[in-house]
Amino acid sequence: MDKQRILWVDDEIEMLKSHIIFLEEKGYEIETVTNGEDAVHLVKERNYSLIFLDEMMAGMGGLETLAKIKEIKPNIPVVMVTKSEEESLMNDAIGKKITDYLIKPVVPSQMLMVCKRILDGQKISGEYVQHDYLKDFSEISRLLLDDLNYKDWIEIYLKLVNWDLELDEHPEIDLRETLDSQRKEANQEFSKFVEKKYKSWINDVGGENTPKLTTEIVADYVFPQIENSKGPVFLFVIDCLRADQWLVMEKHLNDMFNISKDYYYSILPTATPYSRNSLFAGLFPSDIQRHYPDLWVSGSDDEKSMNKHEKELLQNLVERKNIKLRNDLKYMKIIDPEVGRNFESHISSHQKTHFMAVVVNFLDMVAHGRSDSDILKEIAPDEAAYRSLTNSWFMHSSLLGMFKKISKMKDAKIIITTDHGSIRSMRGSKVLGDREASANLRFKYGRNLKADDKHAIYVKDPLEYKLPRRGVTISYIFAKEDYYFVYPTDYHKYLSHYKDSFQHGGISMEEMILPVITMESKA
Repeated sequence: MDKQRILWVDDEIEMLKSHIIFLEEKGYEIETVTNGEDAVHLVKERNYSLIFLDEMMAGMGGLETLAKIKEIKPNIPVVMVTKSEEESLMNDAIGKKITDYLIKPVVPSQMLMVCKRILDGQKISGEYVQHDYLKDFSEISRLLLDDLNYKDWIEIYLKLVNWDLELDEHPEIDLRETLDSQRKEANQEFSKFVEKKYKSWINDVGGENTPKLTTEIVADYVFPQIENSKGPVFLFVIDCLRADQWLVMEKHLNDMFNISKDYYYSILPTATPYSRNSLFAGLFPSDIQRHYPDLWVSGSDDEKSMNKHEKELLQNLVERKNIKLRNDLKYMKIIDPEVGRNFESHISSHQKTHFMAVVVNFLDMVAHGRSDSDILKEIAPDEAAYRSLTNSWFMHSSLLGMFKKISKMKDAKIIITTDHGSIRSMRGSKVLGDREASANLRFKYGRNLKADDKHAIYVKDPLEYKLPRRGVTISYIFAKEDYYFVYPTDYHKYLSHYKDSFQHGGISMEEMILPVITMESKA
């Protein structure tokens, strides 16, 4: 491997001979010059991994030399070495894009530490990441053999998510396939766990062995904030938000907000018409149908037909829980960028609003759109790229703009959650049913539904799962793990079309274990 070449610029370089020898013994190639003009000339002619630059030199000073170096090679790391501890000088240097600075007199170990951090940091960090993951891999594999509870599964899922994010930062580590394989194994066991426990959960809401469910989120996380807040309370429901996507977004908010997180389990099916209506209503789908038949619209399972009445369902929940609002409940659904930008520009007018719910549909549209868009598949070919796409969207989104404006509102609180996540569906499962069966890929309802028991949960009586009855002979099925349902007609065509698409409605950690976040402005 070639030695990494360092350029050291200092008009007293002879006094630093021992430092240079020390770094050379550690494997670095050091070139030296005594003035800025020679440094600029060499940077034009040669490639360097790092530059040490003296701030006080005769002739062309350090800051002027830095500016000229950055004009030639803007990405080269530069460490400023200075006798001055004046804050203004530090600000000038940092503003001119130095990588680091050191205060004279420097010792060889300082220089070595800087070299290792800048030049070898990624490699060293990667080695530790690899070691730590292999240790965690064994721990997770051991846990999967135990009799786990819902808290254990949240812990396992978050471990896997955090390793996803670590490996995103270290693409040079060849562990992605190992992690994907372990996640697949975990989802297999998780599906068995949900199949075994789900009916007991929905019949023991709030019980010691029951996770927090969709129906409890508004009452348990939002209403206490409303009752205790002097300022506005905003509930943002980001459709199809996964835990990994939230962690990517969160890093852009840490400077503005104090953030606390919890996790809950989505009801089944993990699909917008069911889970989001239940979120706003605080009721299971069968209870919504029974108590508010005019607000549960039967028909095709799409958002336009079945999520028309979210505000009314939320208003009813406010009234049932006897929550006193200072003014009328506000509700906004953001379905395209123009609506989002317009709302961002007017959000400051809600300083006096007591409670406002905002639904953001972008991530759900990306998940669905990726199935039919070659461009989106090219942009986000895998999970890591999907997170990167989420990050890029959020950085430039009206949603981030809204959060920034709310952070400046007096006594404002934000609760963020989602109705379901999504899973990258990789395996098709043949399903049989009549012509009237629903078209969903991760769950279906209809007559005479049949699918492989290893791939799906069959629900003969919908009321056992607190789902609405659509007729005496109508049953439901939910896909497990990363399976998606394909009918026998044109089987191979649709098997190929939907493979490697992000879907929701079924049973997986990604779809069911969901974040609920509370944010309070640091200002």
